[in-house]
Amino acid sequence: MNQVITDGLVLMPPAFSEGLGVWSRGDGRPGSDTWATAPNAALVPADPDFGDCLEILKTDSVTQLRYMGQTPILPGTYLRITARVKVLSGNLPTMRVGAWAGDAAEAAVTGIPLTGPEQNFTAYGEILTASAIVGTGTRGGVDMPWGDAPDYGHFGLDFTGANSGQIRIESLQVEDVTSVFHRKMMDWVDVRDFGAMGDGVTDDRDAFFAADAAAAGREVLVPAGEFLISGNLTMTNPVRFEGKLVMPDDARLALNQNFDLNGYAEAFGDDVLGLKKGLQQLFNQSDFEAFDLCGRRVLLDAPIDVQAVVGNKNTYANRRVIRNGQLSAEDSSAWNDEVHSRSANWVNTDATTLTGVANADDIPVGALVQGPQGVGREVYVTGVNAAQEKVYLSSPLWGAPAQQSYTFTRFKYLLDFSGFLNLQRFVVSDIEFLCAGRCSALMLPRDGLVFQVQDCFFTGPKDRGITSCDEGCQGMQIDRCQFLSNEQTARVQDRVSIAFNTNSSDVKIRDNRAVKFLHFGVMGGTGNIVTGNHFFQGDTETDGVRSPGLVITGTNCKMTFTGNYVDNCYIEWGNEHDPNPDMVGEYSFHGLTVNSNIFFATGAAPWTKFIVIKPYGADHYINGLSVCDNLFKKTGGAALEAVEGVDDSIAPLDTGRATDLLFTGNTFHGIVKRTQNPVIRRHTEAAPASVWDIDLSDVLPFGMQAMSALSVLPEGAVRSVANVAIYTMPYATTRHGVGRQTIRLNWSQDLKGTVNLTARCDS
Repeated sequence: MNQVITDGLVLMPPAFSEGLGVWSRGDGRPGSDTWATAPNAALVPADPDFGDCLEILKTDSVTQLRYMGQTPILPGTYLRITARVKVLSGNLPTMRVGAWAGDAAEAAVTGIPLTGPEQNFTAYGEILTASAIVGTGTRGGVDMPWGDAPDYGHFGLDFTGANSGQIRIESLQVEDVTSVFHRKMMDWVDVRDFGAMGDGVTDDRDAFFAADAAAAGREVLVPAGEFLISGNLTMTNPVRFEGKLVMPDDARLALNQNFDLNGYAEAFGDDVLGLKKGLQQLFNQSDFEAFDLCGRRVLLDAPIDVQAVVGNKNTYANRRVIRNGQLSAEDSSAWNDEVHSRSANWVNTDATTLTGVANADDIPVGALVQGPQGVGREVYVTGVNAAQEKVYLSSPLWGAPAQQSYTFTRFKYLLDFSGFLNLQRFVVSDIEFLCAGRCSALMLPRDGLVFQVQDCFFTGPKDRGITSCDEGCQGMQIDRCQFLSNEQTARVQDRVSIAFNTNSSDVKIRDNRAVKFLHFGVMGGTGNIVTGNHFFQGDTETDGVRSPGLVITGTNCKMTFTGNYVDNCYIEWGNEHDPNPDMVGEYSFHGLTVNSNIFFATGAAPWTKFIVIKPYGADHYINGLSVCDNLFKKTGGAALEAVEGVDDSIAPLDTGRATDLLFTGNTFHGIVKRTQNPVIRRHTEAAPASVWDIDLSDVLPFGMQAMSALSVLPEGAVRSVANVAIYTMPYATTRHGVGRQTIRLNWSQDLKGTVNLTARCDS
């Protein structure tokens, strides 16, 4: 700081050669005697040491010299008064800087020091410099701390000691030396003080290092300008940016006290570049585990390829977090899908590889694969071998012909991690992805472990909310997120967007809410937990179709589905990622628990189901399914025919081979069929007969056959034609009637009465 420069103050007294009429022999106030009329003073025009100077003969015990101009005293400003002096002859005096202080009323201010340090001459011709610093603050190096009472001062010199000394004085200097003190009195240092140019051309990196080293806990000021930093830069102290940095893409900036979007956006003068540089540093330091967007919205006109931004690594295994802000897609052609069509060959012995793909290097990793036949949902490109014309897939195809044409569609994502070959323990927290129907939101890395997405909003994704194009979803956790589709007004059958998909195992989907997607989730892998979610997918059409809310793509799913609210959609369980879709020595439909959920529909067609099994090959059967303690409810329009069913459009389900199928404790409203297994049926035979057929087709799940009768207990007496009570018991035979869903009780004679039968459709 220099008030002379910044505020235009005039501090310097005129030279003696300009006249002695402004130089007082007293305290400097108006009316005091001047040296212009003093008989013991003269101007010397050409002193060999001083040039033009003042010569006086000391005749008073305290000989004073004061400039009569009012030198202003401003808060925070420090002035240094200096003059060079020598003695030619006579007695050697003592000298010091002297002053008179005045307030706004031009009255003397007392109680403050008015003289500087004394100096003693020891020889003729010796040149000494009288010097003193005056200022408002009491600081080290300040000789005359005046506080805030004085508004101005009259400054000059005092000569004390013996008289008759012949003294020559060079012109008095008054300088603003606030800059001498600013590193101690201010809480910042300026990079320009250490050589930074800020011209966008000169490399200022060393100056920044020097300023940071000198700051010692204070703030580093980067003033207006463009500061070129040629390589990596670490700032350990807080930094305040008025100007901006210019750095190569591969140069990293570590703002250890400003590690958030506010700091990086200010550093580069741009939110997007600040976000990229912050993410780059997040993967290259150990001091911080999170990059905070500070609640700010970042407007993106193109996807952020996170691995390309980081640049120097494609694997990472330490916990890192991005949190607390919004990413918003601006209108831009950069969001347009990239679409390629290619003919390719496929065999089920190498089910995740397409061969004979011309110009395979054009097909991007992460592209969705679709084809006329045999391609399940959410199959993505995981890699390409252009030399061998191969494209590798995230999941097997299930029934593709040896050759057909495929479409590869690469959606664009606000945050795209697919460049990472392996990324573990990354967290996205409290981020709103504002896709505006222009793009998708989040693409996971190709491989990794425990990617967490929590407390986020996915608003208006054009195609996908969260995409796993490979194994990066292993152990993924999606918690307390909101998925709001861009297809709110579209009919169910016209929708294309999906909230999320998974390919790997041990995924936790908890306490989320999703509105009007084609599917809430498409889930592969095993060991998954889906709990506490609410997803609804209806529309306003009368007897409208409904799409699956949750698609389970593997038979041996080992999944719990508990405490969810399934609203105007259903669970579809199939094996569309099975390269050999016929059942051959495998678990078949195994390990699904659907307990304590709410299933609700309104306005849906009566054939709508809440749980649908869809075999993609022959001979599959249920081998472990629990559907217990759920509420199934339909309002508006005709009642639903049943809550469960089989989609046999590709292959039927083996209804005579169920194992461990539990369907009990459920509540039904607006449902015709009250599905059970085991079944407890009260049956009355009004006319005597020796064979009683008890039809269970109105209760057995999934069209299963009546496999076993566990117990038969008469309710009251069973009576003969003569109305005589009979105490013999019948034997039961199973799998009679249409669909083999009838239990037959065989009696020793014609009887009538009521029995309670317990039966099962599984073994």
